[in-house]
Amino acid sequence: MNIKKEDNVKIISGKDRGKTGKVTHVFPNEERIVVEGVNILKKHSKPKKRGQKGQIIQMPMPIRMSNAMFVCASCNKPARLGKKTVGTKKFRVCKKCGAETE
Repeated sequence: MNIKKEDNVKIISGKDRGKTGKVTHVFPNEERIVVEGVNILKKHSKPKKRGQKGQIIQMPMPIRMSNAMFVCASCNKPARLGKKTVGTKKFRVCKKCGAETE
């Protein structure tokens, strides 16, 4: 799994294609991620108490991990990631510029 929480990603397919955002949740078993500002669902909620109005709540929903691409912090471009091991530490490496991220 290449994409982790707090990573910046660019959406490469779907209705939000071209948008970028920060990953807020990762669901590795389902291979899905939640990105802020992407795939927003409008949910209608009923009033909880008498005299209160109902609301429309906007909430981001998960998207497939394959529809997002990691954005490198150093070159600021979407890139694939490779893996590199130095001693006992593992790093993710940008395939475009070679920068390392943990």
